[in-house]
Formats: sequence, C-alpha cells, structure tokens
Amino acid sequence: MRYEELTGLVQARAQLPDRQSAERAIRATLETLAERIPGGLADHMAAQLPHEAGEPLRRVAAAHEGTPEERAYRRDHGERFGLTGFAGRIAWRTERTEEEALREAAAFFEVLDSAVDPELMEKLYGVLPNDIRGLLPEARAEQDARAERDTRTERDSRTERGSRTERGSQAERG
Repeated sequence: MRYEELTGLVQARAQLPDRQSAERAIRATLETLAERIPGGLADHMAAQLPHEAGEPLRRVAAAHEGTPEERAYRRDHGERFGLTGFAGRIAWRTERTEEEALREAAAFFEVLDSAVDPELMEKLYGVLPNDIRGLLPEARAEQDARAERDTRTERDSRTERGSRTERGSQAERG
C-alpha cells in the first residue's frame, strides 16, 4: 500500500477534513503504539508500512530512554498503559479530544489491518491489553458478535418469561 492510499483511507474512514489531519492521526497513533508494544514488533510493523508511515514506529522504538535494563524491558514488552493513557497520548499529539483520538485510531487500525500481514495483526492483538485491543477490527467484530448474542439471549429470555406468565394466567383461569 502506498502512503497516499494509506492517508486517503484513514481520512475517509475517520471522516477527517484533510490529508494533514489524517497524517497527524496516523503519526500520533503509530508513535503511541510504538511506546506500548515491544520494539521488535514495532520494527516488523514499520517494515510492512510505507516508509513515511513506518518512520514514527522506528523513531520511537529507537528512542526509548532509561537504564539498559529499562530499555531492554521496553524492547521486549513496551510501556504499560491502558486505553485512557493510549487515548490521552494520541489526543495530546494531535491536539484533539480523547474521543476524537480514539475514533481516529480505530479508523487507522481498520486501514492497518488491510495494509500489513494478518499474522502481524494477530501478534499486535496478542500484546495489547483488552481495552486497547477493543480498537482493532477483529476485537470490534468479536464485541459486536457478543453484543448480538447477548441481545438475542435477553430477547429469548423475555419471550420465555412472557410465555410462562401467559401459561400461568391461563392455568389460574382454567
């Protein structure tokens, strides 16, 4: 996928006003993601993206500061923060609200899902905590399916309760 195609898709999916907004959302999401995931995974992801998109991943992964032990830990594990921290960092980088930042990040992840190898997306899915994982297309599909099952179960329960109530009323009258 070319960079222009990547930014155009993110712009359309996130309903952003211009390409610069899409580039800002992509850069902020990738920089924040690079802070959260192991450095090796960030490097693999950067290698599968257009150079302009992969650069924030490479830069942040290479710039981790601290003692040699801290750098080694981040290289293997990434920093620990949840969805609130993820949203806050993206919002700060894009100068948007956290809600807008999450919407734009989710749009970017949809595009990323089609831009990189599925195995790489599975690895990304595996290293993120549940709350951030919910932004990824696979997780949202699972959440939607779960919500649909819950709705069906609740509807079936109400129908069954209604049937029992009706049968009970008929038995009392009969």
